[in-house]
Amino acid sequence: MASLSSNPSKKAMRSPGGSTGSQTTRNSSGQTVKFARRTSSGRYVSLSREDLDMSGEISGDYMNYTVHIPPTPDNQPMDTSVAVKAEEQYVSNSLFTGGFNSVTRAHLMDKVIESEVNHPQMAGAKGSACSMPACDGKVMKDERGADITPCDCRFKICRDCYLDAQKESGLCPGCKELYKTSEYDDDLTGDYSSGTLQLPAPDDSKGDRRMSMMKRNQTGEFDHNRWLFETKGTYGYGNAFWPHEDDIYGERDEGFHGGIMDSIDKPWKPLSRKLPIPAAIISPYRLLVLVRLVALGFFLSWRVKHPNEDAVWLWAMSVVCEIWFAFSWILDQIPKLCPINRSTDLQVLRDKFDMPSPSNPTGRSDLPGVDLFVSTADPDKEPPLVTANTILSILAIDYPVEKLACYISDDGGALLTFEAMAEAASFADLWVPFCRKHDIEPRNPESYFSLKVDPTKNKSRTDFVKDRRRIKREYDEFKVRINGLPDSIRRRSEAFNAREEMKMMKHLRESGADPLEPIKVPKATWMADGTHWPGTWTIPSSEHSKGDHAGILQVMLKPPSSDPLMGSSEDKMIDFTDVDIRLPMFVYVSREKRPGYDHNKKAGAMNSLVRASAVLSNGPFILNLDCDHYIYNCQAIREGMCFMMDRGGENICYIQFPQRFEGIDPSDRYANHNTVFFDGNMRALDGVQGPVYVGTGCMFRRFALYGFDPPQADKIATHTTNSETETLKASDFDPDLDMHLLPKRFGNSTMLAESIPIAEFQGRPLADHPAVKYGRPPGALRVPREPLDATTVAEAVSVISCWYEDKTEWGDRVGWIYGSVTEDVVTGYRMHNRGWHSVYCITKRDAFRGSAPINLTDRLHQVLRWATGSVEIFFSRNNALLGSSRLKLLQRLAYLNVGIYPFTSMFLIVYCFLPALSLFSGYFIVQTLNVTFLVYLLIITICLISLAILEVKWSGVGLEEWWRNEQFWLISGTSAHLAAVMQGLLKVIAGIEISFTLTSKSAGDDVDDIYADLYLVKWTSLMIPPIVIAMVNIIAIAVAFSRTIYSTVPQWSKLIGGAFFSFWVLAHLYPFAKGLMGRRGKTPTIVFVWSGLIAITLSLLWIAISPPKGTSTSQGDGGGGGFQFP
Repeated sequence: MASLSSNPSKKAMRSPGGSTGSQTTRNSSGQTVKFARRTSSGRYVSLSREDLDMSGEISGDYMNYTVHIPPTPDNQPMDTSVAVKAEEQYVSNSLFTGGFNSVTRAHLMDKVIESEVNHPQMAGAKGSACSMPACDGKVMKDERGADITPCDCRFKICRDCYLDAQKESGLCPGCKELYKTSEYDDDLTGDYSSGTLQLPAPDDSKGDRRMSMMKRNQTGEFDHNRWLFETKGTYGYGNAFWPHEDDIYGERDEGFHGGIMDSIDKPWKPLSRKLPIPAAIISPYRLLVLVRLVALGFFLSWRVKHPNEDAVWLWAMSVVCEIWFAFSWILDQIPKLCPINRSTDLQVLRDKFDMPSPSNPTGRSDLPGVDLFVSTADPDKEPPLVTANTILSILAIDYPVEKLACYISDDGGALLTFEAMAEAASFADLWVPFCRKHDIEPRNPESYFSLKVDPTKNKSRTDFVKDRRRIKREYDEFKVRINGLPDSIRRRSEAFNAREEMKMMKHLRESGADPLEPIKVPKATWMADGTHWPGTWTIPSSEHSKGDHAGILQVMLKPPSSDPLMGSSEDKMIDFTDVDIRLPMFVYVSREKRPGYDHNKKAGAMNSLVRASAVLSNGPFILNLDCDHYIYNCQAIREGMCFMMDRGGENICYIQFPQRFEGIDPSDRYANHNTVFFDGNMRALDGVQGPVYVGTGCMFRRFALYGFDPPQADKIATHTTNSETETLKASDFDPDLDMHLLPKRFGNSTMLAESIPIAEFQGRPLADHPAVKYGRPPGALRVPREPLDATTVAEAVSVISCWYEDKTEWGDRVGWIYGSVTEDVVTGYRMHNRGWHSVYCITKRDAFRGSAPINLTDRLHQVLRWATGSVEIFFSRNNALLGSSRLKLLQRLAYLNVGIYPFTSMFLIVYCFLPALSLFSGYFIVQTLNVTFLVYLLIITICLISLAILEVKWSGVGLEEWWRNEQFWLISGTSAHLAAVMQGLLKVIAGIEISFTLTSKSAGDDVDDIYADLYLVKWTSLMIPPIVIAMVNIIAIAVAFSRTIYSTVPQWSKLIGGAFFSFWVLAHLYPFAKGLMGRRGKTPTIVFVWSGLIAITLSLLWIAISPPKGTSTSQGDGGGGGFQFP
């Protein structure tokens, strides 16, 4: 490895003094195009009206404007700059490392994985060897993987030797002639190999040119069509100039030729619509909410005024619990008053952004870029094969390839994850074109090949069966390679470590050292190219452990070309003729970790990806997924983009998709699908200010993640002349933000700061309608993406260092928010608190699917983590009671419920004991079961049932799913929620943190059962409260029944009343009891010993404190003097 310079060569890297180690920033090119300019970060931003020369002369911006010729068999798109190609190839073949107090280094890798790599975009792709003596580099390649020979003599030369030859003499080492570099310059006049032609300046002598420049259309924009008509220009790419054939090959006349092509103005159509719930459902639903609210008020008033004088303690406990339940119900129910549905129109989206038109003859997409984040931390807990399948589903998504960039965050820094991702990128060479060719769904290979339906359904191509068979075989081999990676890495590392030990022994013998002295050779983990892995080693060592390693960044797949690259029948084992074989950009990132730094878990990893992606690709939208959540609907991003690009989309901070799960048992014993929340609560919040952020399956607006308020077009318009076409500064969005204080908020990266207004501008909807007050002009995003260079990647490495966030607002205002285990809810709350809106996007075909724990203990621990985060939110400044005035009332109630719901457990667990206490004592919560109490109870119950039925109607949730949710609400409320409250209180009051861990495991023997985890019984202390509740209620029923049977005057009404509520509790705990039984009742004995002991102790204690009353008959008459067991 060597330190990185501006244009490092291989020779300089190999020599000790060949590099200075300094990092330079990219210089401004000065190039400008119409309505766009290149900044020092190398990206294009819109020019303001003031930047255009309105003095009567057409500025140089128009002279530099180019048009693109559609690709034809004779004119395939290709980059003509050898230097650019060489630099990009160097970047994609280098592993970049760096961090705190260390030099950023680029390690050129000739081999990334053991298997052969074929795709030309991928790091380590095979290629011809350099012809220079003593050089083992590879020849530069184009998009198809063909060798690039910069000289006519076809002398094969690698990137580093080519740069050295250019610097030294400019002579080709093969023919000794000067390189004809002009043939490869991008800006050479008359070079049309890239499909671009320069626009000649119009005749400056025409006096009416000044007036035509001032023309505006109905949206206030510059009217391109009118300008072209008056200049008699021909309509081409970007409302520019389409020259005649004579102009290309002959002498060019001054002025414009030809006439304008008539444009077809299509009527404006919205991209999305709100679909209100039918009045026949929502009106009765709201009425019943009001009726139940009034009934609860009268009922609680009656309960308070009519205490049970015989058992005041029982009455008081029940009344307090009932008042809290009513309050909790209000917090949960009131935000559900405004549910809505939404629909999208994907065809309108294609027509607006992707279809060829007179101004866009090539059909290049005008959609904004999207960066996709996948996070993983431990390959032992998160299998690499699962993560690899998620990556493959992302790379195959239906979205413009050049607009996508996928980032994998490996927070464990494991070589196993790195090589698994490289294998996935290699397999994508076949899988992605196969999906495009045959329109495959889902595009996760494991899920696709596991489908139980006919794979040939709706497939019409005759070669589908043959292609599928080949892909299936390749995928099986891919899985075997992934599964064999741990053993392969271990054997490779052992072999290299043994070689190092032999070298050390030889050195000791030659130096005459003591042969008995132990040899100290670190047990390193080795990469496929025979070098040390800079991340976590299998046997941890200093600077090579999970919490102590350098930052790592590898561009697995370099950015694709801006135009389609069609496959052929000879390139691959499958005929991909007329199929685009490009792959999206794919980057492996492992942020730097050092002892003594708080790395903030997943939130810190996400913020590192935000910064790295801003430097590398800067997509204005970010979609984050867990490693086990894959894309099930390849149109998912387009569905979300319909909302972001629609009228009013500039105020949307994120699009939340519902979570859907696979592998759940058919009965959904523990409510893993959580449909009541995802289809009920979230759909209802969509009608208020938007759904909460739930951690995965969410598409963010990057600008909102930066901590800015939503744009206010009216206020911004007072400072600028035309906000629709102007790129603003950061201070225009936040008046309190001084441009000189940008490093304090975002860090000291200049590239990151410069990317912020670009991302904001590119994320605006189209200004194609008078009602769009804050948009961008059509066609602004058709400019090709700048290729990567080493300096840019080095900057990306610096922003993922452990020190970068020091003394900045990352995690406090910017990015994912720190300080809670449920950072997702807090992050969404902060955005809503600033006035942003969010949207809930339910697609006909599930957008994403993932896995969920079906084991009881795992499910309880999952709920415990969520509830603990809610308690932390309640005791923090993120409490909704402290929210700003921009947070709507119903949204505030919903967020308040998020922080309060765990505290319901304290009242719930008391209420679950009340039936047993009633049965033990012989008293009930009311003095007598009079008509008033029963009428109130009947009204409340009927309202509850009616509300459940109507909620099922508008949300689409099944009654069985609703009942499962009710059951697990009680199970979690008496276990995980109670533990979360205790843990939160101890942390806030005493600073003590408690972790509830697994201590024992019992499993079934059937390993072939896909639901085997359902029957695992893993003991945890969270199980104690529900078990005690169940056993106390069972014992109470038995005691009360026995007492009633043997009583002289049996009081059946009290028995029935108490037993009914006990059975209500036990019915809710039924799934919990089944989980304890496992498959064959293999429950740990300790469960029954502890629970039975506590239940019997409580029962005997109660009888000792309040013994049963004796009957009225005397002992002399033969009556019993008290209660006796039968």
